[in-house]
Amino acid sequence: MFRNVAAISLHLIGPLQRKKAGTSLTRCLHQTLTMATRLQARRLDGIDHNPWVECTKMASEYDAVNLGQGFPDFPPPDFALQAFQLALSSDFMLNQYTKAFGYPPLTKILASFFGKLLGQEIDPLKNVLVTVGAYGALFTAFQALVDEGDEVIIIEPFFDCYEPMTLMAGGHPVFVTLKPSPTQDGELDSASNWQLDPTELASKFTSRTKALILNTPNNPVGKVFSKAELELVANLCQQHDVICITDEVYQWLVYDGYQHTSIASLPGMWERTLTIGSAGKSFSATGWKVGWVLGPDSLVKHLRTVHQNSIYHCPTQGQAAVAQSFQHEQLHFGQPSSYFVQFPQAMQRCRDHMIRSLQSVGLKPVIPQGSYFFIADISDFKKKMPDLPGDKDEPYDRRFVKWMIKNKGLAAIPTSIFYSRPHQKHFDHYIRFCFVKDESTLQAMDEKLQKWKEELRP
Repeated sequence: MFRNVAAISLHLIGPLQRKKAGTSLTRCLHQTLTMATRLQARRLDGIDHNPWVECTKMASEYDAVNLGQGFPDFPPPDFALQAFQLALSSDFMLNQYTKAFGYPPLTKILASFFGKLLGQEIDPLKNVLVTVGAYGALFTAFQALVDEGDEVIIIEPFFDCYEPMTLMAGGHPVFVTLKPSPTQDGELDSASNWQLDPTELASKFTSRTKALILNTPNNPVGKVFSKAELELVANLCQQHDVICITDEVYQWLVYDGYQHTSIASLPGMWERTLTIGSAGKSFSATGWKVGWVLGPDSLVKHLRTVHQNSIYHCPTQGQAAVAQSFQHEQLHFGQPSSYFVQFPQAMQRCRDHMIRSLQSVGLKPVIPQGSYFFIADISDFKKKMPDLPGDKDEPYDRRFVKWMIKNKGLAAIPTSIFYSRPHQKHFDHYIRFCFVKDESTLQAMDEKLQKWKEELRP
């Protein structure tokens, strides 16, 4: 319509005036349309920048050994691959829709498998929702339960999607920080030394607190919360009538004899807890993007509403493969033949290898109790090289990671991105490594570190 009006108006005046008027009218219309239109929703304000993109791009540009991103660079177990191949070739109906909230054989095996672990009778129709990865479970939970102005307690360092997901739902993130205890000189720190302050945690609960997000084993520190710590959290959630959203995607990856405990298994917590899991992390198949959430129907029914009005349905064949993989594990559970026994044993060896190697150049790893990751202290480098290139306000760990990618051919992730903005400057002397890597990757890392070590010799 605007174009037609403009064309008629210009036709009625002379050539010179037409040119000037046309330019003026076009500019006016452009400005009017531009000024009147806000393209992005306000829920995206402040969360558009993602440091992961920059680090990954740099690692590729400089052909660095990628020890940053959290994925295995080796195949899933044979039984899982065979299950996926069978799902592709056996029943042609697996190419079609299944039940919106989960492929029935998968929801049944998840209910059976985790029911025993949580001490609950889990109804596969009411207490299980299959999602597009654990990411999908988290997003659905925040959208379903967090309302405008609700406070969500986030334990930091935290997996970096928790804060933007809270903000996108209209919630207000409230942070409580794990604090490391001092260590003896020459002794490596341990994730077990990173503790919650009970008084500080209790002070974060208010009448506006809707939920607390827990991540155990924790990414990025690798902390496995003890039963006593979980009881502290549970008591406060019950006292203040708060929902607990617990991200337990690394529950099988626990080392050195530590034990993973699900907070939903504690007295009085099933009724107020959503437990999130991941087939990608369980079976080393992160690209399958099959996740789930377990919980009481009073909570899960609201997640189903979000799910059915957003993605509606997850790919059927991936769900079928995960169902078959869990059936395999249920037969072998707790035995030496179990993948959930074998996998952490193998990854503990990778962890120890990487820790020893990084120490050779002066990095100081914090020994993790679980997960794919550990962080390493770079304080000594910060003292020796305080003025690395970068923006004036850029945290030191981000500048160090860029320097390490460019100059040493090794990629990691800056730990400050796992903290709220006010606290980033207090933890910018750590970087995160992923040790769930193939032997060839570890060998490539060793070659880079050996060269670095030679450069350090006087």
